[in-house]
Amino acid sequence: MLILASQSASRRMMLDAVGLAYRALPAHLDERALEAALGDAPPADVALALAEAKALAVSREHPDALVLGSDSLVDVAGRRFDKPADRAEAAGHLRHFSGKVMHLHSAAALARDGKIEWSGGAVAALHVAELSDAFIEDYLAQEWPAVAGCVGVFRIEARGPLLFEAIEGDQFTVLGLPLLSVLAALRRLGELPS
Repeated sequence: MLILASQSASRRMMLDAVGLAYRALPAHLDERALEAALGDAPPADVALALAEAKALAVSREHPDALVLGSDSLVDVAGRRFDKPADRAEAAGHLRHFSGKVMHLHSAAALARDGKIEWSGGAVAALHVAELSDAFIEDYLAQEWPAVAGCVGVFRIEARGPLLFEAIEGDQFTVLGLPLLSVLAALRRLGELPS
């Protein structure tokens, strides 16, 4: 049985859509402390370290299961962003993103018996339109608090596309999981038919 070490609705939706049998359990770890310990590591490395830490945390509690950990983070102009703490911070993030390219790093890891069996990641480049303060306020009036738990302050499956002029990368990466790489790894590990 596959365990998804996440309560993310979008990650569950992707696994459901491809028909994977799994159960979702949150990983209990201090993500911000782990991120702080990684210091100025590149965003892709931070996302991968967090995905691996989540997979390992749940794998230690369920040693016989294959555990999928995942994480996403955003960097814009060299600055990493986490989920906004409140609506005011969300507005500040959107003001900072305005007119810039947002890089969304999605990573995943598979662990069993407290060991990483596979890990990988992908990046999407999202070109943010120029966003006025009036637009940001209207957007948040419609999307808050739904985007409170979203790195990048958007849901691509909702009003999020209004923020962007162009997106480079696959939809799964944008949704927070490099799904095609995960499925390939599951096939290599014999967990999915080839």
